[in-house]
Amino acid sequence: MEIKVAGYKDYERIAHLHAQSWKTYYQGILGAEYLANEVIDDRLVIWQTRLINPPFNQHVLIAEEKGELCGFICAFGNHDFEKGTIVDALHINANDRGRGTGKALIIEMAKWIEQHFPSNGVYLEAMADNKQATGFYEHLGGQNSLERLWDAPCGHQITELVYTWPSPAKLLEGLNVKLTV
Repeated sequence: MEIKVAGYKDYERIAHLHAQSWKTYYQGILGAEYLANEVIDDRLVIWQTRLINPPFNQHVLIAEEKGELCGFICAFGNHDFEKGTIVDALHINANDRGRGTGKALIIEMAKWIEQHFPSNGVYLEAMADNKQATGFYEHLGGQNSLERLWDAPCGHQITELVYTWPSPAKLLEGLNVKLTV
């Protein structure tokens, strides 16, 4: 498996994986009409916009194997004054789950955060009803520091949980990895 920085040419593959992940894991959380008819167009716009002229603090990594997209992660450095860098998206192809793809992407992203935003915490937002994700982030030592409503693109308000780590190194402790940049 190869991990590399995403480029504009990757936006369609990322958008399709993102949409498929939402269709698979967010059934009953996001609106059925949105998932059936709108999610792919929505994600294509998001990823084309993000990758055409990325802001300085955005970092998107993809994991590939034999030219196939296995997963991706996106973060925005120093996104929040108090919480630090947000891991905005982490999605793994269903066929690649359990193979260490997510772990590898998190490790590489933590290295980037440490290099560019070393005095930052790390946080992410997860839908409260996505038990697989919230369980994973709790396993990684994330502290559920906030519960709030998110105005989802389907038009619903969804309860989300904000998980925080005081540093990229603390995030990696949950993976039993020591940060070396």
